[in-house]
Amino acid sequence: MKFRLVVMVTALAAALASAEKLAIPVGLDAYLPVPDHNPLTREKVELGKKLFFDTRLSRDQTVSCATCHIPESAFTDERPVGVGIAGRKGRRRVPRIVNRGYGKSFFWDGRAATLEEQVLKPIQDPNEMDLTLPEAAARTGLSVEAVQQSLASYVRTILSGDSPYDRYLLGDPAALAPQQRLGLRLFTGKAGCASCHIGPNLTDERFHNTGIGWPNDPGRFAVTGREPDRGAFKTPGLREVARTPPYMHDGSIRTLEEVIDFYDKGGKPNPAFDPEVRELRLTAGEKAALAAFLKALNGTLRDGM
Repeated sequence: MKFRLVVMVTALAAALASAEKLAIPVGLDAYLPVPDHNPLTREKVELGKKLFFDTRLSRDQTVSCATCHIPESAFTDERPVGVGIAGRKGRRRVPRIVNRGYGKSFFWDGRAATLEEQVLKPIQDPNEMDLTLPEAAARTGLSVEAVQQSLASYVRTILSGDSPYDRYLLGDPAALAPQQRLGLRLFTGKAGCASCHIGPNLTDERFHNTGIGWPNDPGRFAVTGREPDRGAFKTPGLREVARTPPYMHDGSIRTLEEVIDFYDKGGKPNPAFDPEVRELRLTAGEKAALAAFLKALNGTLRDGM
């Protein structure tokens, strides 16, 4: 089953646009993939949103999904790594979960294949919510399946679009300033960002080793056992990226400008280094233009139905 949403798509970007709320002409319709076993309904989405903010899903009832995935912060937070009950720290940055209904795998290492699988793992993780699924069901008076399906349904409705970038691609030449247009040319050209940050959500949904965290975190290798996957992490989508520092899977880079500098220097080579990453030799003006373009990826956030 595919559920039709008010998302407009061009060749490279999706712009969230409601005919009732946003005065943007309708372009190509995008369809949000929804599994047959969990059809999207208003009732499930509304229940899922309540559960997303429900601290009963954590052992000491102090943490909810929204504690780390803060709506006002593009559904992430400002900390380098996730922090769960009793101040327990995880190993990785809390990812933005906007437009994840279009995702092909989940978590930085891709260990979950579906949203239905993903939404249950933080509840069970000792460093996050530390609750068993039977306990979660008992506390909420719901079945495990109801908790799973409702949370996944709600997360599917968390969408970002209608950014200046989208409006530019939809035919508004004034949507991007000249510096941002230069940044777009660099993004798709000299800087090579679009080699990995491609498509409507600006991610190839694949895994790459850029040297960040090497050799401390095995990344995708822990899931596949394949040596080429050692130190590889999923390409994050770039929507709302300028709102959500720090960056990288370990939150080790504080600003967009520092991210650009990291890639400009060619990353951190290691035995499993991705061949797509290379020294860029950008000028100061080109770096500033690239940062300006990335800020044009901030758009309108929506959740629910």
